[in-house]
Amino acid sequence: MSASLKDKSVVLHIDASPRGGESFSRRAADVFLRDLQHRQPDLVVDRLSLWNETLPDFSADALAAKYAVLGKREHRSNEARAWNCIRRLIMRLDDSAKIVLSTPMWNLSVPYPLKHYIDLITQPGLSFRFEPGLGYTPLLRDRPVMVIVASAGDFSLGTDWGRPDLASTYLKQALRFIGLASSQCVAVGPTAGEPALIEAAEQRAHAKLRAAAGTF
Repeated sequence: MSASLKDKSVVLHIDASPRGGESFSRRAADVFLRDLQHRQPDLVVDRLSLWNETLPDFSADALAAKYAVLGKREHRSNEARAWNCIRRLIMRLDDSAKIVLSTPMWNLSVPYPLKHYIDLITQPGLSFRFEPGLGYTPLLRDRPVMVIVASAGDFSLGTDWGRPDLASTYLKQALRFIGLASSQCVAVGPTAGEPALIEAAEQRAHAKLRAAAGTF
């Protein structure tokens, strides 16, 4: 976290769309964040744009560092450098008081930079712990998380022409695994097809988000 955000109540906005202002998920997140800041004027938004941020590679050194943690051995210097990059990313997440994650649905799941980010922040000793005989324990403290998923299809009834929404399910489980169990999800869709249906879907999602901001 930058010095300017230290000691402030921060909401981390993880933006997984490359489309900027044309993005349905980004517009929905902006509606939610504006309403949230109106209700909580001291709240500061830290925006993490996954398409503009230089995320560290999950390289051979990073993977070796992960296995060093699991094997309870000291990191070599190259492993320590890779692990520290990942640690800083997780600290930025964990320093936030609240989290907003907005993303489009791609091929029933999430865009690859978001999957990359989740792979980076899901690490033993940093965001979860494994103990033989006990299993997995999340290490991050829980906090409010809003997940916004925009899709070309309408998944309001669970499926769209027989296609499942794997994105929302995956995100909720991935967040829960590291300790972020208090997540709620608002869908924006359909975002393709008849203009009147698209506009109505977007307005419904925005209304849900404004209502949710009151208790977030």
